[in-house]
Amino acid sequence: MLYCGWLSLLLLIPYPLRSLSSIKVDLPANTHAHTVTHICFPCSESYRQLICPWLEKPDLVTSVRALSPFLLPLSPSLSLLPVRAPGDITQKGYEKKRSKLIGAFLPQAPGKGKYPSNQNNNDVWMDPSVPHERRTPVTPGSSSRYHRRRSSGSRDERYRSDVHTEAVQAALAKQKERGKMAVPMPSKRRSLVVQSSMDAYTPPDTSSGSEGEGSMQGEGTPTSSQSSINMENWISRAIHGSTTSSTTSSSSTQSGGSGAASRLADVMGQTHLENHSAPPDVTSYTTDSIQVERPQGSTTTSRSTPKYGNAELMETGDGVPVGGRVSAKIQQLVNTLKRPKRPPLREFFVDDFEELLEVQQPDPNQPKAEGAQMLAMRGEQLGVVTNWPLSLEAALQRWGTISPKAPCLTTMDTNGKPLYILTYGKLWTRSIKVAYNVLHKLGSKQEPMLRPGDRVALVFPNNDPAAFMVAFYGCLLAEVVPVPIEVPLTRKDAGSQQIGFLLGSCGVTVALTSDACHKGLPKSPTGEIPQFKGWPKLLWFVTESKHLSKPPRDWFPHIKDANNETAYIEYKTCKDGSVLGVTVMRIALLTHCQALTQSCGYTEAETIVNVLDFKKDVGLWHDLNILSVACVKSRDMHWALVAHRDQRDINLSSLRMLVVADGANPWSISSCDAFLNVFQSKGLKPEVICPCASSPEALTVAIRRPTDDSNQPPGRGVLSMQGLSHGVIRVDSEEKLSVLTLQDVGTVMPGALMCVVKPDGVPQLCKTDEIGELCVGSIATGTSYYGLSGMTKNTFEVFPMNSVGALISEYPFTRTGLLGFVGPGGLCFIAGKMDGLMVVGGRRHNADDIVATALAVEPMKFVYRGRWIAVFSISVLHDERIVVVAEQRPDSTEEDSFQWMSRVLQAIDGIHQVGVYCLALVPSNTLPKTPLGGIHLSESKQLFLEGSLHPCNVLMCPHTCVTNLPKPRQKQPEIGPASVMVGNLVSGKRIAQASGRDLGQMEDNDQARKFLFLSEVLQWRAQTTPDHVLYTLLNCRGTIASSLTCVQLHKRAEKIATMLAERGHLQDGDHVALVYPPGIDLIAAFYGCLYAGCVPITVRPPHPQNIATTLPTVKMIVEVSRSACMMTTAVICKLLRSKEASAAVDVRSWPPVLDTDDLPKKKPPLLYKPSNPDTLAYLDFSVSTTGMLAGVKMSHTATSAFCRSIKLQCELYPSREVAICLDPYCGLGFVLWCLCSVYSGHQSILIPPSELEVNPALWLLAVSQYKVRDTFCSYSVMELCTKGLGLQTDSLKSRGLDLSRVRTCVVVAEERPRIALTQSFSKLFKDLGLHPRAVSTSFGCRVNLAICLQPHRLGKLADQGTSGPDPTTVYVDMRALRHDRVRLVERGSPHSLPLMESGKILPGVRIIIANPETKGPLGDSHLGEIWVCSGHNASGYFTVYGDEALQSDHFTSRLSFGDTQTIWARTGYLGFLRRTELTDASGERHDALYVVGALDEAMELRGMRYHPIDIETSVIRTHKSITECAVFTWTNLLVVVVELDGSEQEALDLVPLVTNVVLEEHYLIVGVVVVVDIGVIPINSRGEKQRMHLRDGFLADQLDPIYVAYNM
Repeated sequence: MLYCGWLSLLLLIPYPLRSLSSIKVDLPANTHAHTVTHICFPCSESYRQLICPWLEKPDLVTSVRALSPFLLPLSPSLSLLPVRAPGDITQKGYEKKRSKLIGAFLPQAPGKGKYPSNQNNNDVWMDPSVPHERRTPVTPGSSSRYHRRRSSGSRDERYRSDVHTEAVQAALAKQKERGKMAVPMPSKRRSLVVQSSMDAYTPPDTSSGSEGEGSMQGEGTPTSSQSSINMENWISRAIHGSTTSSTTSSSSTQSGGSGAASRLADVMGQTHLENHSAPPDVTSYTTDSIQVERPQGSTTTSRSTPKYGNAELMETGDGVPVGGRVSAKIQQLVNTLKRPKRPPLREFFVDDFEELLEVQQPDPNQPKAEGAQMLAMRGEQLGVVTNWPLSLEAALQRWGTISPKAPCLTTMDTNGKPLYILTYGKLWTRSIKVAYNVLHKLGSKQEPMLRPGDRVALVFPNNDPAAFMVAFYGCLLAEVVPVPIEVPLTRKDAGSQQIGFLLGSCGVTVALTSDACHKGLPKSPTGEIPQFKGWPKLLWFVTESKHLSKPPRDWFPHIKDANNETAYIEYKTCKDGSVLGVTVMRIALLTHCQALTQSCGYTEAETIVNVLDFKKDVGLWHDLNILSVACVKSRDMHWALVAHRDQRDINLSSLRMLVVADGANPWSISSCDAFLNVFQSKGLKPEVICPCASSPEALTVAIRRPTDDSNQPPGRGVLSMQGLSHGVIRVDSEEKLSVLTLQDVGTVMPGALMCVVKPDGVPQLCKTDEIGELCVGSIATGTSYYGLSGMTKNTFEVFPMNSVGALISEYPFTRTGLLGFVGPGGLCFIAGKMDGLMVVGGRRHNADDIVATALAVEPMKFVYRGRWIAVFSISVLHDERIVVVAEQRPDSTEEDSFQWMSRVLQAIDGIHQVGVYCLALVPSNTLPKTPLGGIHLSESKQLFLEGSLHPCNVLMCPHTCVTNLPKPRQKQPEIGPASVMVGNLVSGKRIAQASGRDLGQMEDNDQARKFLFLSEVLQWRAQTTPDHVLYTLLNCRGTIASSLTCVQLHKRAEKIATMLAERGHLQDGDHVALVYPPGIDLIAAFYGCLYAGCVPITVRPPHPQNIATTLPTVKMIVEVSRSACMMTTAVICKLLRSKEASAAVDVRSWPPVLDTDDLPKKKPPLLYKPSNPDTLAYLDFSVSTTGMLAGVKMSHTATSAFCRSIKLQCELYPSREVAICLDPYCGLGFVLWCLCSVYSGHQSILIPPSELEVNPALWLLAVSQYKVRDTFCSYSVMELCTKGLGLQTDSLKSRGLDLSRVRTCVVVAEERPRIALTQSFSKLFKDLGLHPRAVSTSFGCRVNLAICLQPHRLGKLADQGTSGPDPTTVYVDMRALRHDRVRLVERGSPHSLPLMESGKILPGVRIIIANPETKGPLGDSHLGEIWVCSGHNASGYFTVYGDEALQSDHFTSRLSFGDTQTIWARTGYLGFLRRTELTDASGERHDALYVVGALDEAMELRGMRYHPIDIETSVIRTHKSITECAVFTWTNLLVVVVELDGSEQEALDLVPLVTNVVLEEHYLIVGVVVVVDIGVIPINSRGEKQRMHLRDGFLADQLDPIYVAYNM
């Protein structure tokens, strides 16, 4: 307006008003003569929540909202309304307003909203007459139709469209016809639910009208009883049908988070519940225990009792809970997944070496562009008027001197009273003042802070356009470059950091601001403005005249003609959240003003009303230039419709141009039509509405010209969304379900050239029926992204080419970022923005279209204020996946929200034929917002990916979306033996076999060798070295609790043998259960049993605080082992007979219990000596990780051989001391605790692991204090030390802890070595002297309790003894492992998995790798089952069933070819052998054994074998709050259980992260994600997860999960 000096009236309402009716605007007297001929509606994202009042002048109507981007004075009169209210109109106030507005219209019949369209498929365009038909004259019926449609609230009007709404409605009805899909609802703990559905949700009475009536009346809105059924109700009816099954059970959150399961089970059974009672609370367990023993497969051992209360109550023989409501939901999930929506994948792939992701094949039927190649469109010639000023500054000077009294801008208060009038004279003089002060009063005379060309920030609030205008022109006159930005309200505004990066990169050191804004900025206690996060240090400079010095009379700004210097920098936020600065040159600014003036036909003395953001975009450009224009956005039109009944005397006949600034938004057409419908009766002419398209890079791209011919209808197209997704333009030929109606945004700007190029790759021209990115060649565009030459080249220096590769112009074009096409007559149509583009499965979808579809589904019922929805895509498994996040209304119930989410998924699938990967609902007002009120998309996406969004509801649908998984694998038939066996080679490779040193050839002075039985060894030691200490037990304080010498142990054992004979009346071979805490009593009782000829079984005692879950396990072992008697201490004896014990088990069925605290004084007449060394020495019972209780038989021969093997491997002699921190109940832990010291004579320092819970440093302090060289521990002990002592290493060092003498620290385990834990332990305690090579691992299993044991011999030479090489670590390809192959890769390569050797093979042990199915030997580095042959193998399972099949298979297997004579025991573990370059003491090359995992635990999914630990490791890495994870399968679904260390609000953040990481790294879709509290995943004494116990607890509803998500 300043450029041409036309009179304009600019009404500015920066912040939303609380009340609409109170606004009356009185214009200054001197504006009365001017008629408003233009209204510009802003198109920037800014100020979405602003409300536009209407002026009460008979010939003057203006709509006001956010100011236009750069407000430059072009008109003598500009009226501004400052508005104080921050935030939006309140819900309650809005409801009152709404009811008042629409009450009169409700009873009338609804009008038709369907638009007729041309059926001719060959032509994109609707018949020219159609737009006229649509724009029907406003009758009471049609205007009420608009209001009735709005009766449910103010959903985001940018996306409202009747046609689209009806399409969504039809799509949902179609889904209903297919049959209602019973989708399992997520289970949520009650504490997570804001308001439980029981209290907040009443099932509707489906016999009466619509549910919408009830919901409106419930909110206290008076409505007429005969109100018409609105759209939302229709959908609601379509989904709900007339059954009550979908809403009957209102207890979605009852009973520990398994809500609505009963309802879902009923839906499955096609039955209708009649009662509304809540399901029973299964978290209160019953106490009447039913003992269920069940064989697993052909296993003959019984199952140990699960940890969760009485989980065994609900199981059938095959492990399926019968009453579990979780299983009903899972069954439902399986049922929904049985119906594949996508075409099934082609059958199995043959290429066994590469896991191929399914490549999306192009659909042969997809539409392809068929038109001719488009030609570049040229705008009209830019006319030159002789008296036009040669620059903007010259224009300001002209009007400031010729008509200084003419008002340029008027600011108004909320009541419409003028607050402030800025005349052209004042603007001119104040701008000069600002220019002078900026150049001369900052810094010193010698070193001014700002020189011409420097950048300064303009920080002005949205209610002070006058100050902004003065500062902007001041900068232009001073030749410094303004960078207008938003006012930072807090130090952590969304996107504020990126704005700071822009300021920093532009070298901004000064920020100009207004007095009021300066006072409102956040201050530190000292009163200084703090440095905002990511911002450079700024000097804040206030531009009000009273703070400025008057320039000297002889100082005058240098006014040049417009040139190529930068005029200003406009910020632009990219899709990824980064902020770029678009530089606009002075010549571009001038040319742009001239082009706008010419295309809009501006003349002098017109009046302008502008409601755009004045700091950027259309608002700024028209303010530089607008003369009598009203600028609005769709939202402003919408608010005008809300308020129009309060303004009765409106006359719009004089308005000649209404610029719709977001005309480039495809959804703006509906607002234009609705606005015209209502205001046509007030004199608004259809041809006045002028949509325009703009972008920060290309400024105004196109604008519709105002015409005098009302018979000339605007262009309009009804396009198929299916076609658009393939990038082509097609009229929708089907049932008009998925269409996008577009209006033209006019023609190319004067003096510009426009073409459409392909969005990807080289800028090649599109065909006429193809969608592409609009490119503009003109002087009037941006020039560069400040400081980013590479990006500038790609955007501002584009040279489009035709199909043969020839350039269409020698001048560069600028990419606009707008997607569209040029239609007939050179009209431009915009279908979307590049920033909103999501390419899913090769098809393009626009985020705005998805938002529109989501908002067409009952927005006011569920979405907060009907508009807060964010849509973005994330990359998962090499494709984009759509994520929809919406703010949920505070009063939404769980069930309502879930129903809405299901409908949105169906609607998007029906309309766009694309699946939504994740739909999340967050609490209201929690999504990050931009300073202008919109959703900050990139920040929302970032929060989602970080797991910090904290949604209150999440629905993941990976099964529908992810169609590019590798094909399932089919096992190839094995090659026959004859063709692969050549001597010791298999298929050209060495057979994978290895052995420890030969026991027979080893010479050692082992005196114990001459004894066949351990009991004899103990008697011999008691005679030869009676006072030699064998055992020392430490308490939690690190002091000696008790110790045993050889003779003390012998005498104690004798007394126990006497007790067993006299009090127990036991015979030779009777079984005795030893129920002792870890300690000396256990050892004495064991040898007492051997002296008496009985068979001991060590049993972990019940935990006093947890009798209910630990005592049944004790009972089971005692019963399964057929123990004739139990021996224990007095304390445990009392515990076994306590009231709590009788509640858990039947205490009357215990065998006799002997208390060894009270021993007889006399010794037995004769000690028992077994007749045969192959008789049973003891039974070793253990619960495996799969939850199976397995007892193995150990003979006297095997026990002695075992002890000798460990003695030789670890070089144990009587002079040695060994620290043992292990549980002494089974496996190698028991052997080291009870047997080895007696055999080898070394002293064992015993540290019960339970004592470490009180004092985590106990074990390491003992190792240091006793100068121990060899120590053994478990992974759970190592983890306890790592976590508990991580921050205490300095204090431990000061206490004298020294681990430098430790040469061997062996972790005893029956699993793959935990490489991360051992490495972190080594690193953590390196400062305390621990040598990194000291830590090593062992491996044992049920059939052989120790196969490998790796003692490092630090500081010894290899030829001095039995030292082995360092353990080696290899990296294998995790994808190959799934196919049972080993492929070695480099460290750090993708999908690499580190595996550590499990230790050196014990002397006397032979191992071979065999195929578990064919039992044939495998080659080196091939994955197979580890088979073992050794003198200390167990001799079989001890079972009560007598089923020998399993026993013979596990303990007496033979190879199917090759060496078929040797008898092997099968370990049940997968692993491989690899010959290394290292040599052992004998000079042989070292064979390393790598354990991969247990066959029992491996999961078969999609024909591949997965090990739970690999998936768990991936999951634990995804979020800092996940402390532990366990996975298992149920009915082919993968279930992931994670423990949450954080607030329950974080629970739902984990669901998408867990699903993403398992897809990315393992190519698996997670079926169920369960979030539980810390400590819920059961872990046994060896630190191994009990996954099957966990599974049983989950299926029996006993985990009390925080959240359970069922991925669809």
